[in-house]
Amino acid sequence: MVQGLRSLNRKLTKTIPDRVRQRTRAAMERGADEIVAMAKSLVPVAEGDLRDSIGWTWGDAPKGATVLAQSEPTAGGERITIYAGGTNSRGVDVFWHRWQEFGTQHHAPNPFFYVSYRTLKRRVKGRISREMKKAIREGAK
Repeated sequence: MVQGLRSLNRKLTKTIPDRVRQRTRAAMERGADEIVAMAKSLVPVAEGDLRDSIGWTWGDAPKGATVLAQSEPTAGGERITIYAGGTNSRGVDVFWHRWQEFGTQHHAPNPFFYVSYRTLKRRVKGRISREMKKAIREGAK
């Protein structure tokens, strides 16, 4: 009979996954906040409608929004989505976000969306991995 087997099984099935889920979720939210903040700081502001339409949510993006990034579903079936466009907080339907990002025949592009994602993607992934490892180490103690 192996000593401590029951304790090890409890850690592997209950304690560690809960900690990992909590820490991963917090790291994902923090990363989404950073990406959204950077995109909002880069977007051109006339009346602020486009800036106000940039955000993140757990689940699907609002109708009419363009998805910048979407995580794989977690064990609980949740996923985080970063988006721009759709209807903003004032009820304005923001449809021109693609025109700003990619430009048109008559206007040069003014990228804000994918630039933010590409710039911060490695940092966010690294943070999530570190938080998962910390949670596993803490749960194993």
